[in-house]
Amino acid sequence: MNFTFNSSQSYAITGPNGSGKSTLLQAIAGAINIAEGSVQFTINNTPVPADEMHKHISIAAPYLELVEEMTAKEFLQFHQTFKPFISGCTSNSILREIDLEKAADKQIRYYSSGMKQRVKLAQAVFSDVPAILLDEPCTNLDAPGYELYHSLINNYCSNRLVIVSSNDIDEYSFCTTRLSMTDFKP
Repeated sequence: MNFTFNSSQSYAITGPNGSGKSTLLQAIAGAINIAEGSVQFTINNTPVPADEMHKHISIAAPYLELVEEMTAKEFLQFHQTFKPFISGCTSNSILREIDLEKAADKQIRYYSSGMKQRVKLAQAVFSDVPAILLDEPCTNLDAPGYELYHSLINNYCSNRLVIVSSNDIDEYSFCTTRLSMTDFKP
């Protein structure tokens, strides 16, 4: 695969189960070592070293774990120490935005799977980074959760690169470009 993802654009990576959607997203994020090829990340035409890419990318995925001994408020405050929030956002305003304000001081271990997914989306979307990677972002979300997801995308992601890996059209309907993994496999 040879493809350029451009800033301020949204892309969907689709394909059947097992086709490599999540693996590709993890390779783009620099979360896994790839045996062949390379991922190049540039900001203002300046290459970003591979060991610095994580500072410019946020990711939300069902397989990524939260620190369940923390409360959501503590988790977001901890996360902000290494990846600042977008301007004007605080852990309190984020929890209000994702409708978890009443559960802010409850340990994450006691959250439902949908509540945990809201926290994962929040830490990704509200991080002040130019690229957001979302792997099956609505996993475990109910109808209001899907609405929240689309609201977060519309309100906070329009000027950033967004890549969604999914087979659910409701998760990537806003994406302007769609890539099918089957187009890149022999």
